[in-house]
Amino acid sequence: MTSSAATHPDHHRISPVFLALTATMAVSGWAVWSGLAEVTGVAVFFFVVSGWIVSLCLHEYAHALTALRGGDTSVAAKGYLTLDPLKYTHAMLSIVLPVVFVVLGGIGLPGGAVYIERGRIRGRWKHSLISAAGPATNALFAAVLTAPFWLGAMDDVPFAFRYALAFLAMLQVTAAVLNLLPVPGLDGYGVLEPWLSPAARRQAEPFAPFGLLVVFGCLWIPAVNGVFWEGIGHLMHVLDVTDLDVSYGYDYFRFWQGEPELAVTPQQ
Repeated sequence: MTSSAATHPDHHRISPVFLALTATMAVSGWAVWSGLAEVTGVAVFFFVVSGWIVSLCLHEYAHALTALRGGDTSVAAKGYLTLDPLKYTHAMLSIVLPVVFVVLGGIGLPGGAVYIERGRIRGRWKHSLISAAGPATNALFAAVLTAPFWLGAMDDVPFAFRYALAFLAMLQVTAAVLNLLPVPGLDGYGVLEPWLSPAARRQAEPFAPFGLLVVFGCLWIPAVNGVFWEGIGHLMHVLDVTDLDVSYGYDYFRFWQGEPELAVTPQQ
């Protein structure tokens, strides 16, 4: 891949698809805030789903940008720097399944997407940083979404918007935590892989396509599920987001089950 191809302006221009997703997030967020939507839960649903897909795009963009700086100029020509989710290698794993996981289980579980030509990159630290960049982006997004909570700026925020923010932030936290697990196919394993022996990497390679599904399956085990959600709850409390905030956010999100009755006002 020539340097001129890697720096072609079309390869870095933000895609209309991503701009449309961002606009959907903004408009639906405004609808939740203003209460203009006939059914608040519908607006919350679109706000959370569009925000979740935006975060998936940013997650993969972080991988691609770090790979570009590490030496893989091919990511530009593949369209990964345009933030267009339709450019991803596996649209089903990258977008569809993560959204299904949110709808069915209220959990942010990202999938693999961009293909990095690792042979172009020299140095184990660079490989580890490429893998770590995605979860780091989810963690940063979670910090931004919860900033009004830990800055004590929620006094005048409508309850529905507060709960929607809390639920979307929780998805970012779960995405960061789960994706950092040292399971083949997830970014946590990608961080460790450069430091493993060739034999260990060969043994783990066949399991990589199934890592995401294995993790999701393990979360159906009651004991594992309980420990996981307890840990997520602790992390959310560190960010000054309560279990009630997240629970009501998920209830609003599932608008087809009816909007929740707010029996308790949130602590300010």
